[in-house]
Amino acid sequence: MKKLPTKSSRSEIDQFLNKMAKSQIVKPSEGKGRLIFAMDATASRGPTWSQACEIQSEMFQATSAMGGLDIQLCYYRGIDEFYVGSWLSNAHDLLQEMSRVSCLGGYTQIIRVLDHGKLETNQKKVNAMVFVGDSVEEKVDQLCAVSGELGILGVPVFMFQEGFESTTEAVFKQIASLTRGAYCRFDANSAQQLKDLLSAVAVYAAAGLQGLEDFSQKRGATTLKLSRQITKNKP
Repeated sequence: MKKLPTKSSRSEIDQFLNKMAKSQIVKPSEGKGRLIFAMDATASRGPTWSQACEIQSEMFQATSAMGGLDIQLCYYRGIDEFYVGSWLSNAHDLLQEMSRVSCLGGYTQIIRVLDHGKLETNQKKVNAMVFVGDSVEEKVDQLCAVSGELGILGVPVFMFQEGFESTTEAVFKQIASLTRGAYCRFDANSAQQLKDLLSAVAVYAAAGLQGLEDFSQKRGATTLKLSRQITKNKP
């Protein structure tokens, strides 16, 4: 099993917030915001899958006072298994869905995640995508091509890397940049920071800048800094 670092550095969190401040998430004029929550469920993710189950509830809780958020779970595992769930509006249903999943050895299928984001937003606007994974085993040019298409469609992808593998970091950063999303890495000891960042993405997708500013006043520190940076970079 690969050894994970003890913590994510403060500068990496700051870089994530700086990039997210420049993203262009727009809340739809009617209805809830929509967020695709995509995950790598291959064998290496097994030890932290339960942590992800706990963290996902934070996204719903953070947006409950803003009219809520619809979240769709998708994941890949094994050789060719790719799962797409229904759009859900509460943490209990999503937790049940995630709890039925067991991680299974296989190859990464990130391009299927990105293609799915394109398909969904062509049917009805997707405000943001979150991807959590720890490796890349696909052709970078193909990933970048689809990422560029998502950027044109206005679907920012927020890439969260578990661990410090350098090739994965470089590719995740490219995907985030091309979609006007953001990148950050985490480890088993930075769960609270990941919760805060995921909550911030969810609030931004559900309620736009004003919702995030209101949320930041209560949550403080990380999200307050994010709100100020977005305000500073607002056109």
